[in-house]
Amino acid sequence: MSELILTKTQLRSGIWEGELSGAGEKEPNLTVSHLGEVIDGPELTYDAAHDVWRVSVPVPLRLISDGVQTFVISDEQNNILDSFTLISGRALAEDMRAEIALLRSELDMLKQSFRRHCKES
Repeated sequence: MSELILTKTQLRSGIWEGELSGAGEKEPNLTVSHLGEVIDGPELTYDAAHDVWRVSVPVPLRLISDGVQTFVISDEQNNILDSFTLISGRALAEDMRAEIALLRSELDMLKQSFRRHCKES
């Protein structure tokens, strides 16, 4: 089997979708995990015209919650093919604003240092 390449196509209505190339006609064995727990496997459909497998991963409702939720898709050798992340919640928005404020202050400090350096040169 050649190298597997999984490319996301969309996330819609709670279903992550992608295309897997490099597997040929033999159905690949993929697993999806969240926080180390294997969740129900993805649905695979072979598209012979394009020689790809259509991959659908329904996101379980019980795993959608505040914070950062990362799902990892891997092959039978535990090689990570792709991952996707769901981010939500008020606390997270506040964390993001704090990070942006920190980045802005660091950028201002860098600008001042650069201007001082240019002035002295």
